[in-house]
Amino acid sequence: MNYDEAVKLLTSQGKFKIKLGLERISNVLAKLGNPQDKLKCIHVAGTNGKGSVCAIIATVLQNAGMKVGLYTSPHIFEYTERIKINGVDISKDDFAKYIEAVCSDDLTEFEVLTAVMFKYFADNNVDVVVLETGLGGRFDATNVIKSNLCAIITHIDLDHTERLGNTKSKIAFEKAGIIKPNCPVFTCEGYEEIKDKADECNSLFSLVTPLEDTTNLSLKGTCQQENLSLALASVRYLFPQISEGIIQDGISKVKHPCRFQLCRDDLIIDASHNPNGAMALRESLDFYYPDRKRCFVFGCLPNKDYKKMMEILFSQGDEIYFYHFKNSCTIEQLQEVCELPSKQFIRLDELPDDCLKIICGSFYMLNEIISPELIRQELL
Repeated sequence: MNYDEAVKLLTSQGKFKIKLGLERISNVLAKLGNPQDKLKCIHVAGTNGKGSVCAIIATVLQNAGMKVGLYTSPHIFEYTERIKINGVDISKDDFAKYIEAVCSDDLTEFEVLTAVMFKYFADNNVDVVVLETGLGGRFDATNVIKSNLCAIITHIDLDHTERLGNTKSKIAFEKAGIIKPNCPVFTCEGYEEIKDKADECNSLFSLVTPLEDTTNLSLKGTCQQENLSLALASVRYLFPQISEGIIQDGISKVKHPCRFQLCRDDLIIDASHNPNGAMALRESLDFYYPDRKRCFVFGCLPNKDYKKMMEILFSQGDEIYFYHFKNSCTIEQLQEVCELPSKQFIRLDELPDDCLKIICGSFYMLNEIISPELIRQELL
């Protein structure tokens, strides 16, 4: 089986769906020898920021000489982006081999990828796995692990309410499900549900004040201060032997594309796929570029609160372009709830030259608008 055949198998039979629960993946992992039990994991959940926190921790630990597995989602261009060892994607050949070994009609796409990740990291004897949940926490496939080095819970907001609950407290309860007995939990928000779960598990509850200095951090955006504070609080607790010099050098090397990423002096890419993400993007734009005229390219999935997202992002005088991609809102749906004038997006080179261009609204549209070379030129 080659990579293209593996992707076809992975995406066949309606696997791109959400079926929360641990029984299916537990059964598959048992057949593989329970590789997850051989790994030391830092487990990260939250509505927004968890990918950045994971990227920061993984880079700092790698900079300290450790062999680090990193599991994040979604990908931008290739599935292999989700599974990395020391910053290097799993090869397409290995990806195909592991998919063929793991793929089952009973598993969702995310469950297959999670099983592949555990097996791949165990086979390669990584020192630490930095593990991002896919959805929620309690019944997320990554939560099949029995213990962790620590749990980190990033900012919580209303998203996926049809599955996680329609209040922040209910969502916090689901995220708190990743807390394990006698393993510390780090968060910047004092939800009772998180504190109660920590108490139940006899786990240290650490409420982190988001005051970390972001001067050396390569990731930009006002939200990164909170993400950096969580990441470094956990690193310093778990690995006190890592010097401050290694930490500061590490955070200068973090790569996490399409999160408030300046690719050219006139182009920012930020997935910002929910209202909280839209608010973070707007705050960063106002902070870094308060006087620049803005041109938005926006697309969104219909299960998101796209009306609220647009109300947060757009202002009078902005140029607004809507984009339709697979399974997204139509141009007409977006225009119907947008009170400002808008056009249909065709190509980047047709956008006006005299403005800051911002591509945002969903991860799933980015690979149709931008090229890998465009985001890599900033990362290099």
